[in-house]
Amino acid sequence: MWQDPIVAETRALRDEYARQFNYDINDIFKDLMAKQAAHPERVVAFPPRKPAVSTVVAQQGAPADARTSRG
Repeated sequence: MWQDPIVAETRALRDEYARQFNYDINDIFKDLMAKQAAHPERVVAFPPRKPAVSTVVAQQGAPADARTSRG
């Protein structure tokens, strides 16, 4: 079976990184958070967006004939 060399390299690097922490997800998380705190300028945060109101969503509870009749 063909293997993508980029995917193989990425998986090897990920395994090497996880092995440093004995595959403990909590220790990996702590390390990533420490790296993030060391470089706050690299963290991207966008303001929350308000969802758009759709007229279709507002009409979903109406009976089918009420949505189609114009009367």
